[in-house]
Amino acid sequence: MDTETKLARNEKTREEVFARSPKALIAATDSDLALIAGLTPPACYERMLSAPTGLSADEAGERLRQFGPNIVSKEQRTSLVEEIWGLLRNPLNGLLLTLCIVSYFLGDVRAAMVVMVMVALAVATAFVQEHRSNEAAARLRAMVHTRASVRRIPLPEGSSFADVPLETLVPGDIVRLSAGDMIPADLRLLETKDLFVNQSALTGEAMPAEKFSDAECTVEADPFDLSNLCFMGANVVSGFGTGVIIRTGPSTFFGQLAHDLAGKQLPTAFDSGVARFTWLMICFILVMGPAVFLINGLTKHDWLEALLFAVAVAVGLTPEMLPMIVTVNLAKSAIAMSKQKVIIKRLNAIQNIGAMDVLCTDKTGTLTQDRIILKRHLDIRGDESDDVLRYAFLNSHFQSGLRNLLDEAVLAHVQLHGELRTENYIKVDELPFDFSRRRMSVVVIRPDGRQLLICKGAVEEIFAVCTRYSLGAETGPLDPGHFETAKAETEALNADGFRVVAVAFREFDGNKQDYGLADESELTLLGYVAFLDPPKESARQAIAALKSRGVTVKILTGDNDIVTRKVCSEVQIKPGRIILGSQIAVMQDKELAVAAEQTDVFAKLTPAQKERVIAALHRNGHVVGFLGDGINDSPALKAADVGISVDTAVDIAKESADVILLEKNLLVLQSAVIEGRRTFANITKYIKMGASSNFGNMFSVLGASIFLPFLPMAPIQVLTNNLLYDFSQTAIPTDNVDEDYLASPRRWEISNIFKFMIFVGPISSIFDYATYGMMLFIFNAWNNPSLFQTGWFVESLLTQTLIIHIIRTARVPFIESRASATLITTSLVISTLGIVLPFTWAGSALGFAPLPLLYWPMLVVMLVTYAALAHLVKVWFIKHWGL
Repeated sequence: MDTETKLARNEKTREEVFARSPKALIAATDSDLALIAGLTPPACYERMLSAPTGLSADEAGERLRQFGPNIVSKEQRTSLVEEIWGLLRNPLNGLLLTLCIVSYFLGDVRAAMVVMVMVALAVATAFVQEHRSNEAAARLRAMVHTRASVRRIPLPEGSSFADVPLETLVPGDIVRLSAGDMIPADLRLLETKDLFVNQSALTGEAMPAEKFSDAECTVEADPFDLSNLCFMGANVVSGFGTGVIIRTGPSTFFGQLAHDLAGKQLPTAFDSGVARFTWLMICFILVMGPAVFLINGLTKHDWLEALLFAVAVAVGLTPEMLPMIVTVNLAKSAIAMSKQKVIIKRLNAIQNIGAMDVLCTDKTGTLTQDRIILKRHLDIRGDESDDVLRYAFLNSHFQSGLRNLLDEAVLAHVQLHGELRTENYIKVDELPFDFSRRRMSVVVIRPDGRQLLICKGAVEEIFAVCTRYSLGAETGPLDPGHFETAKAETEALNADGFRVVAVAFREFDGNKQDYGLADESELTLLGYVAFLDPPKESARQAIAALKSRGVTVKILTGDNDIVTRKVCSEVQIKPGRIILGSQIAVMQDKELAVAAEQTDVFAKLTPAQKERVIAALHRNGHVVGFLGDGINDSPALKAADVGISVDTAVDIAKESADVILLEKNLLVLQSAVIEGRRTFANITKYIKMGASSNFGNMFSVLGASIFLPFLPMAPIQVLTNNLLYDFSQTAIPTDNVDEDYLASPRRWEISNIFKFMIFVGPISSIFDYATYGMMLFIFNAWNNPSLFQTGWFVESLLTQTLIIHIIRTARVPFIESRASATLITTSLVISTLGIVLPFTWAGSALGFAPLPLLYWPMLVVMLVTYAALAHLVKVWFIKHWGL
């Protein structure tokens, strides 16, 4: 076969590979994958393994245009049409639009138009605010960089990989994977070293799976069982590797799963509560509508008019502004938080932030400055040792896994204080860090040709694999006396606030190329490197502020208890009894629940133990937040009610979090807590007002329908009343919230809403019936339906507008607590409009009549009495059940 034919076949085969279904692609041969990687001719799989060249920038750009960005459906921005449809699509709007259609076909076009205006008002207000929120969130999300290491031609100087945005990856890209990375797309592994991947998001299997680069292509096998494939949605637990991307974005397994599950997130307690309230109101409507229709039809014998009135009453009882109030409040809070550099990934997490009463956090970067400095490098006697520094430097320099802050501190120290040469050393192998061993090793060839394994890690774990010591030219076996001396030395350093890492080594003869965990044994203890991470100046203030807001801060750290106690004391956290991971390991869940309640500081925890502590607190009835940024924090972030991370965190931590802080500062989080409570307060104001008002209106409408010889209010008047009232409520999201309300966590309690509705709702009915009596017996409206309807219209509108100012605060309204200027303004405007309307041509068109002069002072007395009685009942209610 000539060269041109081969190349033509290559191009055809490549297109076939791209067009295959995911199942067929899984079974692709390695030569096919070589084609995807841009290598021709196809029979050069060995070349791809040994020196994959990657794609050129031009070819990557062409493939990006062909296959689209590497974004799954849940990350794609919604269009304007999708945003509007999302706001329209709820039970309340569905009910209103149904009633609108019924009114139209019954011939009441004016009523249908009013209902349409009400729906449009609610949707438009929510859309404007939510769109602003989405735009602000998108701008902030652009500041959170999730990137991948990819091999692109030309390669950056001095490096074989470049960091590019995750969304620009395309099929054929060669990517590098390290501990803490999210798998950026579906890929075939080319090279691995002790690579363990967590696929639980895809398979439900909790244990990490080990991956290899060996060819393994079986069509019948479950794709997730194939050890040479990794899938988007998984994350690297330990080890490292390289792979070639075979599918991106929506074409990946995770992309298809995300598309199927988009919008199916588990509801929070707040979501469930709002849904229950919504369906409660719908049930009221389904009972009240037919009842009002039958009563008025039977007593007044005008069934068409009775039906129109029943439809209008059903519209009036519908809390149609609830979706708008919820959306606008959440969106407004998201915008306010964005100004504090807090990114809300999920809007409904805002309420959980306000309800949070326990915040669990690691100490590094939260209580400390996250600026770790190498201060000392000591032998086992506590004397300064250049050998310890050199070996620690070689370990940090040659490792290719997750380079943490301690490694960066070692490299920075050497760069600042003098160079150590590494060109005479050749790397042979590496044993990556993991959280069970808590150590990592590199193997190098020394200038004399011997191989040297250098191990660095937690002191206890290094001690466990050491049998000898080295002290300058002196070496010898370790005995219990050496261990006691070493333990005393490290505890002294810990007590001064130093984080201590031990350094050990082992020499090997011969040309051994492949090392395993068994080689981390019979090591020679060389000494320690000690690091200092100074306490953060704002930590003390932030912890005190959170405590004053009813949020208890608990420390969950993997560091040892001595260092943790020192740091906690410096920021005025009383550590008391510190529980260690080893103690948690032997505790039953009930024991841990008691310990978690009584303890504020936990040390030497594994990732699973952090998750267990959070689960125990959750079972105790707490709303738990967790702030973390490391690989080991991912399980805890998912277990918490509110997962909080920072933009500098590893990919898996950012992916697991609900909230991203652009500044790792507890003071920022304290602002978010206040904003969450403010949001909850303003939403519950509307819900309590709507519940109590509708409950009271139910009694008023039923009573009036029974004893009046005419309709208590014409259908169009009911709808006009409701429309004006809706306008007055659009300002609730801007309202002020009392400082004492913000002082403690607030949680959704539907039973409290029901109690409030039962005790406060009937008060409005008392004054509705008083108005009936005034209009019938003082103004003799028995034979003047228009006058009666006008009197009740004005009283009903003013009392409904007034009640929000009563129930919005636990204090005395207007005197000790005032609403926002916007809410006061809308209340005054709507009240004025309601008073003036009966005297205008529009009022005449709506069937209103001018009210007598005596009506107005009597109305003022009624409003003042209503406000006083509602306030007294509210105070009594708060005393018994809280606000």
